[in-house]
Amino acid sequence: MVYGFLIDLVLRIKNKGKNEEEKIVDLCEEEHCHCENSIIKSSLKHTINIFLYIFILTLVLNIVFAVIGEDTLKNLISGRTIFEPIVVSLIGLIPNCASSVIITELYLSEIISFSSLIAGLLVNAGAGLLILFRINKNIKENIRIVLILFVLGALTGIVMNFIL
Repeated sequence: MVYGFLIDLVLRIKNKGKNEEEKIVDLCEEEHCHCENSIIKSSLKHTINIFLYIFILTLVLNIVFAVIGEDTLKNLISGRTIFEPIVVSLIGLIPNCASSVIITELYLSEIISFSSLIAGLLVNAGAGLLILFRINKNIKENIRIVLILFVLGALTGIVMNFIL
């Protein structure tokens, strides 16, 4: 939460005077939803589009998780080193709530430390990253957001390793 408030503060200072409404208009034009005619129809169209996008990608990710398996992840992470929060943060970047479940199960099985659990869960945004990459066409900005998530999560995990 603290990271979110700090980032929001920095962005508000940096973007002072810029109009946020323009971004919504761009999205509506791109989606051809005609928001100005009917908010209900356009909301339904946006919801269905996002649902289908998340459903298909979640299905693919679940198949990948089933093929890779939890044991492979356990072997990849095993050993309490400074790199553990970094690896768990990478797992947390997987855009699906299944990665949160896996990270939690690894912690409960005493395979990863508490600091690595926090690192992985801080990075995890659920399906939010899928929506970000679908809606925001600025790839550099998207990558910058993902890197900020990763760095903050991994650094927090590493610092917590030394404190706890």
